[in-house]
Amino acid sequence: MSKLPVAFDPLTLPESNATRYPAKFRADNQKRWIRRLSSHARLRNFGVNITRIIPGGQSSARHTHSKQDEFIYVLQGEVVLQTNAGAETMRPGMCVGFPAGGGNAHRFVNRSKADVLLLVVGDRTPGDEISYPDIDNRARMDASGNYVYTRKDGTPHRQRARSKP
Repeated sequence: MSKLPVAFDPLTLPESNATRYPAKFRADNQKRWIRRLSSHARLRNFGVNITRIIPGGQSSARHTHSKQDEFIYVLQGEVVLQTNAGAETMRPGMCVGFPAGGGNAHRFVNRSKADVLLLVVGDRTPGDEISYPDIDNRARMDASGNYVYTRKDGTPHRQRARSKP
């Protein structure tokens, strides 16, 4: 028997700026922090996160999903949405959606002097693939629900050679 749902304050959850991107693409995403609300609530069918982007940061590399929808609502701050159509400034209360397979690559960039908070909602449809038009990267969801990253041609990203002690 599982416990009944318990309300929680999302801003009390821990933040993480961890990313599974290949090493050479990680630095660009180290100025964004995520609170995983749906994981805390043990939801399985869709993800809900609060993403905080500090000044100079971005949400991710510009990307598009093959099978998963995304919806983003601006909670706080001013953020620049970059898509195939160009750049657009978004303010609190504005929202945008990206249908699966639509091909409109997107990311959010904080060019302001204050933190930005986004409410990000996406589904967890199996077999999703992510395309990154601006960098040599792509991702495919494996059977366990994790993304595996490769170059656009499908070859593995090379790791830096480690020097011997």
